[in-house]
Amino acid sequence: MSGKSSAWLAILLALICFICNANSRSIQQPASGSQCGYQSCHPTKPNMLNVHLVAHTHDDVGWLKTVDQYYYGSETRIQKAGVQYIIDSVVEALLRDPEKRFIYVESAFFFKWWKEQTPKVQDAVKMLVEQGRLEFIGGAWSMNDEATTHYQSVIDQFAWGLRLLNDTFGECGRPRVGWQIDPFGHSREMASMFAQMGFDGMFFGRLDYQDKDERLMTKNAEMIWHGSANLGEQSDLFSGALYNNYQAPDGFCFDVLCSDTPIIDGKHSPDNNVKEKVDAFLDFAETQSKYYRTNNVIITMGGDFTYQAAQIYYKNLDKLIRYANERQANGSNINLLYSTPSCYLKSLHDAGITWPTKSDDFFPYASDPHAYWTGYFTSRPTLKRFERDGNHFLQVCKQLSALAPKKANEFDPHLNFMRETLGIMQHHDAITGTEKEKVALDYAKRLSVSFKACEATTRNVLNQLSVPASQQQSGKYVLEFKNCPLLNITSCPVSESNDRFSLTLYNPLGHVVSEYIRIPVSGSEYKIIDNKGVELATQVVPVPGTVNNIKHRASTAKYELVFRATNIPALGYRSYYIEKSESSRKTLKPQATPKATSSVTFIGNENIKLGFDTNGFLSEVTADGLTRLVTQDFLFYEGAVGNNAEFLNRSSGAYIFRPNENKIDFSSDHVEIEVYKGDLVEEVHQKFNDWISQVVRVYKKDSFAEFEWLVGPIPIDDNIGKEVITRFSSDIESDGVFYTDSNGREMIKRKLNHRDTWDVKINEEVAGNYYPITTKIDLEDDTARMAILTDRAQGGSSLKDGSLELMVHRRLLRDDAFGVGEALNETEYGEGLIARGKHHLFFGLSKDREGVSLKSLERLVQLEKLLPTWKFFSNVENYTAEEWRTSFTNTFSGVSLVLPKPVHLLTLEPWHENQLLVRFEHFLENGEDAMYSKPVQFNVKNVLSSFNVESMRETTLDGNAWLDETQRLQFAPDSEAAAFNTYGTFPQEADSVQLLRADKPLLEVKYSDEALPAGQLGAESNRIKREINPSLYNMYDARKSKLSDEDIDMSLYADSDSKDYIVELSPMEIRTFIVYLSEA
Repeated sequence: MSGKSSAWLAILLALICFICNANSRSIQQPASGSQCGYQSCHPTKPNMLNVHLVAHTHDDVGWLKTVDQYYYGSETRIQKAGVQYIIDSVVEALLRDPEKRFIYVESAFFFKWWKEQTPKVQDAVKMLVEQGRLEFIGGAWSMNDEATTHYQSVIDQFAWGLRLLNDTFGECGRPRVGWQIDPFGHSREMASMFAQMGFDGMFFGRLDYQDKDERLMTKNAEMIWHGSANLGEQSDLFSGALYNNYQAPDGFCFDVLCSDTPIIDGKHSPDNNVKEKVDAFLDFAETQSKYYRTNNVIITMGGDFTYQAAQIYYKNLDKLIRYANERQANGSNINLLYSTPSCYLKSLHDAGITWPTKSDDFFPYASDPHAYWTGYFTSRPTLKRFERDGNHFLQVCKQLSALAPKKANEFDPHLNFMRETLGIMQHHDAITGTEKEKVALDYAKRLSVSFKACEATTRNVLNQLSVPASQQQSGKYVLEFKNCPLLNITSCPVSESNDRFSLTLYNPLGHVVSEYIRIPVSGSEYKIIDNKGVELATQVVPVPGTVNNIKHRASTAKYELVFRATNIPALGYRSYYIEKSESSRKTLKPQATPKATSSVTFIGNENIKLGFDTNGFLSEVTADGLTRLVTQDFLFYEGAVGNNAEFLNRSSGAYIFRPNENKIDFSSDHVEIEVYKGDLVEEVHQKFNDWISQVVRVYKKDSFAEFEWLVGPIPIDDNIGKEVITRFSSDIESDGVFYTDSNGREMIKRKLNHRDTWDVKINEEVAGNYYPITTKIDLEDDTARMAILTDRAQGGSSLKDGSLELMVHRRLLRDDAFGVGEALNETEYGEGLIARGKHHLFFGLSKDREGVSLKSLERLVQLEKLLPTWKFFSNVENYTAEEWRTSFTNTFSGVSLVLPKPVHLLTLEPWHENQLLVRFEHFLENGEDAMYSKPVQFNVKNVLSSFNVESMRETTLDGNAWLDETQRLQFAPDSEAAAFNTYGTFPQEADSVQLLRADKPLLEVKYSDEALPAGQLGAESNRIKREINPSLYNMYDARKSKLSDEDIDMSLYADSDSKDYIVELSPMEIRTFIVYLSEA
C-alpha cells in the first residue's frame, strides 16, 4: 500500500470511531419521564382542518458534491450546502422554543456531526430527542434507492443507522415512520422491510404523474400497501404520497437559499403582506385537503439542504402559524401546528376511517409524458457492480470478525467503516449512477479503502484459523490472504507472478457448496492439490483477446486455470495448493475447435446444450427434453437529444431513458467465434464488433449457461449517445407477461403497456415498459420457461412475446436536465468506460419438471452467485505441497449443522459485546417448488455450536427492537362494498393541468411551463367512517407453527432447552435474533 493510501485509510478510519454507550445486554428503553414519539405530538383540533407543518431538510449523502463537501459546506460554487451548519442551526433554534419541531433522516451525516460535539451539547440534544422536539425519521445510514439496491444491503444500512440511534438515544431515538421522499420510484419489498422493522408507516414524494393524478382524484394517495405476496399482514405498511413531493408551497420557502418574500408584519410598513400571505397559504391548504380523506393534511416546510440558518425559516413559520390561527376567532376552521410525519400518521390513524390497498409497486416513475426515470436502472454499471462486490466482502468481513478466536482492537473500526461505506453506497444518488462523475469516483475511492480495512481483518482471522499458534507472531502474518480486485478482467498479481501459491476459498453461505473456479495464470501447465493431498482435474482456457487487449490492463495472464472446488464448508474455507508444472499430464494447452461453416456449433452438457449458427449467434437451447429456438444479440438504442425546454424535447440522460424514436441498431450481422472444449467447461468466445464481445460458457455439472459480456468503450465519434442492450428471444408464448424481482426477493408480475392500479397512457413505448432488475427477469408459457440472472442492477423488459432484454451499459452526450448538470459520459484513461459482467441463462420446463422446479434452482443459483466463495491468494514459494498441507489448517467450518436447503443464513455479525446479530431467511416463495416451498424448522444452537451460546431473543428485522415488545399502529382496509358503493368522485372541469417539476434541487413548488390537457385533480368524497378500534396498536401475534404434525422433526426437541432455540421459517420469511454468548 502506498504512503498516500495508508494516510487516506488512517484518516478515514479515524472518522468512524463512534460513542457506543449501549447496555450490551439489552435494547435500550425510554428514559424516565421522556415524552417522545406519539406522546410529544401537539394536539389537533376537532372539526377543523389540521395542517401539520413539518420542518425538515433533505440532505443527499453525495450528489453534486461529495459526502464530505456536503457536510463541511465546501465547493459553494457547485451548491450552497453545508450539513454541519444545518444541524448546528436547528439545534440552537429548538433549544430556544419548546413548541418547535424538526425531523432528521440521514444517520451518516448526523453521527459525523454528533462525534464533534461537546458533552454539554450532546446532553442538550438528548433532551430534545427525549421530548420529541427533534425526531429521527427513517434513520438508516442514507435514504436508499429502491430500484437498484439489494435487500441485504438495505437491511444492513438500516440496522447500522438504527443501532447507533438506539445506542445513543434509546427508544426515543427509534423512528416510527419511513421517509422516502426523493427516491425515483418505490419497491414493494421496501414496504415489506419497513413493516418488518416495526415501522408504523412511510411517506414518499415521487410517483408517476398519471398515478398521482388518479390517486388525488379518487382520494387514494394514502393507502395500506401489501408488501408481500407471501407474508400476509406482517408486511402491510400504511403509505402516503405527499402532495408537494417534499418542498414548501410556492411562495413559502423561507430559507436562506430561497428568494420568496418573508412575512412582513410591521403595522405601518408599506410592504406589510400578512393578509396576502395567510390568504395564499390557507387557500393552498384547503385545496390540498380536497384530495385527502381526513381533516388532516401534511405540508412539508423544507427542501434540499434547507435550514442552514434555521432562525430565518422558523421566524416566518412562527408568524404564519400565529396569524393563521388568529383567524379562528373570526370563523376560520383551519388550524396550523408544528408537527412531524409520525404525529401526522397518528392523526390519520385516530380519524378511524378505512383505507384503500395496493399490492404492486411504484415502478416505473414518470415525471412527464416523455420522462420515464428508467435510465438510472443501468447508469454507471461498473459502480453498481463494485457495490455488489462490496456487499459480498462485507458479509465475509462480518462473519470472520465473529468467528475470530481472538478479537483485535482494530476489528470493530474496520468493520464499522465498511458498514458505513456500504450504507452511503445505497443512497439514491450513489448506486443509482445519478451523481456527478467526480462524486462517483469518491464513492469508489471510499469503497476501495473499506476493502483494504476489512482485508486487514480477514487476513488476521484467517491466519489465526490456519496457522498453528506456535508460528503466529504479533503483527506478522505467515500467509498473505490477499484479495485480487481485478479478477473481473482476469488479473491477479499473486497467481501470475508466483510458481507456487495457495488459494483459500471462503464460503459465506450456510450450505456446503461446490463451485467452478477460474484463476488468472501466465502459463498453461499447473497442478492443484487439495487439503487432503489429492491432485485435482484442471483445464486451461485462453483469456479472450478482447480482454487481453484492454488498454492499461497490467497483467501477464494469458490463460485461466479452471477447476471444480467441491464441498467447501458452510461459513468456512478450503485451501488449495497451486504449482506451476512442466509435466502435468492433466493440463493441456488450449486449442480452439475448428469452426463449423455449414452446421450448428454446440456446447453444453447432459443438462443444457446451446447451439450457435454459422454467423456465430446463439440459435437454439436444449434442456429438460425441450429444444427451442433461442437467440441472443447485442443491440443499442440511440439516445434522444433535445434542449429539454419542453416535454417532447427531453434528452436521454443519467436519470431518464429515452431512445430516439425508439430506434434500435444491431451491433453486428456476423460474430467472430472461437470454441474451446474440455472436461470441465465448454465455451464460445464471441466478438460482435470492436467494442462488444462475450464468452458463453457451460460448465460440466451446471444446469444453466453463463454469458460473460464485455462492452466498451462505446464509440461516440458519430455524436450519437448509445444505450446497449442484450436481448434473448425465444418462441415462448408469454402473452405480454413477464416477471421481475423486487430488490432481489419476491417476483412481481409485469404486463406490457399496463399498470395494475390505473389505465396507463404510455408515450414512450420502450422506456415506459422498462423495470428495475436487481437479480432476475423471467417469462414462461404452459410448457417452457426462460430466466436470466444478473450480477448487478440493470433495466430490463419484455417488449415482444418470448423476448427478454437487459440494458448493460449506456454512454450519452446530453444532460436530461433533472439536476445533475452533466451528460452520462463516463471515461477512464481518456476513453469511454469499459464494463464487464455476467448473465446466467436458465431454460427448461415451466411445469412438471423432474426433481426440483426450475424456479427453485434459479433461487439457489441466485444466492450462490450473489455470495460465491471469496478468493484469498497467498504466496507459498517456500513450501512444497506436502509441507503446505501439514503446516496449516487448510479447511474450516464455522457452523456445525448445515441449514435446510431453502434456508439462508442472511446475517452473522458481531453486535454488542458478547452478542451476535443473526438472521435466517427462507428464500423461496409459496408455490415455487413442491418440496422446498414449505415451512422448515431447525435448531439455532446446533447451527452455532462453535459459539458458546447462552441465550437468544428475537428482534424486528433491523435487530434493534424486541419483537415481542413491538407494537404497530393498526389501519383498516376498505371493504369491497365501501370501495364500490360508498365512495364517489366528482371531478371538476378544467382545460389543462400543469405538472410539478421534478428537477433538483427541490426547495419550493415549481410547475412546468408546459400544460397537459387533463381534468383538474379534484374530487369530493362521501367516505363512511368506521368505529375506532379500541386497541391503538397491533401487537405482533405470538407465532404459531405452520408445519403439520407429521412434518415436525421431534429430534430437534430432544434436549430440555432445545425448544428455546427452535426456529421455524415459512416461505420468504426472515427472522432476526440477538444471540448472547458466554463471556470469555
